[in-house]
Amino acid sequence: MFDLRLFSVRESRLRIHNPLTAQQLADWGAGLDLPPGTRVLDLACGSGELLCTWARDHRVTGLGVDLNPDFLAHARARADELGVADAVRFVEGDASGYVADEPVDVAACVGATWIGGGVPGTLDLLRRSVVPGGMLLVGEPYWRTVPATSELLAACQAGSVTDFLPLPELLASFGEQGYDVVEMVCATEGSWDRYWASQWLTMRRWADAHPGHDLHDEVRRLLATEPQQYAAGVRAHLGWGVFALIAR
Repeated sequence: MFDLRLFSVRESRLRIHNPLTAQQLADWGAGLDLPPGTRVLDLACGSGELLCTWARDHRVTGLGVDLNPDFLAHARARADELGVADAVRFVEGDASGYVADEPVDVAACVGATWIGGGVPGTLDLLRRSVVPGGMLLVGEPYWRTVPATSELLAACQAGSVTDFLPLPELLASFGEQGYDVVEMVCATEGSWDRYWASQWLTMRRWADAHPGHDLHDEVRRLLATEPQQYAAGVRAHLGWGVFALIAR
């Protein structure tokens, strides 16, 4: 079962809660060529780095929605730090089923397609918030190579090979759902390493500082098993990308 507290512990030092680097996120934002004043809705926004940095760099405005109060506190602090608190705001809430009060130019869900029960449902949800011809941004894993054993599948945090698609099939699926793919950025092995490996130092420091906490033993278990599982599973088999789509 997903434990929000554990997620907050392990990713507490991250500004980007997915395997993109800050430079990749910046490059993607530049590639989208968003005009100043573009209105963005970011569902499951995490610590708000997309909205905050794009507000600074491209003068977008926006709203981020997330369940995690710790990450939202980071998002608001980041907006203050970058001087964009008047351009972006963040609300605590369930992004599942969230639709903007007024249509926006861009609707995003970068790495949390569970909010719509998978990619098709998430795209349907995002589309309800955008103006005609608006852009959808979605982040999703894909198979680089399909694991051959149930152990490797588990190491990739997948229950079945059908949980993800190879990249060509994922891109084709967007077309089958009526969208043109107009931009994308994919994680590299190096950016995967930065996302996962940086969490281990955070977890170790947290475990050392909280020996009596009820999460301590689980954090210690993960520290003992996760590096090897990551190398055998995610790093070897799983890709991850962010994709910009416009309905045909």
